[in-house]
Amino acid sequence: MNLKTAVVTGGSRGIGKAVVLALAEAGYQVAFSYVRDEAAAQAVRDDVEKMGRACFTAQCDVGDAHSITAFFAQVEQRFERIDLLVNNAGITRDGLLATLSVEAISEVIQTNLIGTLLCCRQVMPGMMRQRQGCIINLSSVAAQKPGKGQSSYAAAKGGVEALTRALAVELAPRNIRVNAVAPGIVSTDMTAALLDLHAQEVQSRLLIKRFALPADIAEAVLYLAERATYVTGEVLSVNGGLKMP
Repeated sequence: MNLKTAVVTGGSRGIGKAVVLALAEAGYQVAFSYVRDEAAAQAVRDDVEKMGRACFTAQCDVGDAHSITAFFAQVEQRFERIDLLVNNAGITRDGLLATLSVEAISEVIQTNLIGTLLCCRQVMPGMMRQRQGCIINLSSVAAQKPGKGQSSYAAAKGGVEALTRALAVELAPRNIRVNAVAPGIVSTDMTAALLDLHAQEVQSRLLIKRFALPADIAEAVLYLAERATYVTGEVLSVNGGLKMP
């Protein structure tokens, strides 16, 4: 019996790292990408291999189509099949739309939306041939409840949610489920500056009076991957009941 293989983009830190480790604990062999920090990626790979799971990692910029193609070619050489894709890699370039540069806007859309679409496109042929698979896209609370200065990010993540619903329709005949997870405020390196400045204000808007941990999001991903076999085309919000001001 073949082991299940999961691919996670942006798996060297934060939510991606937690997802990689949770999937490895659940029995998956894992391939994941990173952008710059090879040492951090190697540390995650070591943790996975200590669990007795095979692990492959390589550099990939999901904002670049050629980088995506090269990464998935390497994954396909390493593993026989891909059962699960988790599109986690993303960036933020927050700022008021009137003053945000065209380059910053394009980078956010290219990485968060186009990159997710292209990664889905890479795994679709194999999943369609094996008539089985699961895709989970990371959206954000910003898609539904955007904050000030999040126009481009909210647009990109809103697009990810629309893509999720459209692909669920397209791939259902081949027994491929497509869902999304929309985290709220998660305590990671990427949100550290925001939380340092506005921790009390943000926490006051949470029904669950703590910030999410990366492991909280990883559990939602694992649920959609392993338990929610009758769920497709849905967005699972994991935001602690965040209320907007």
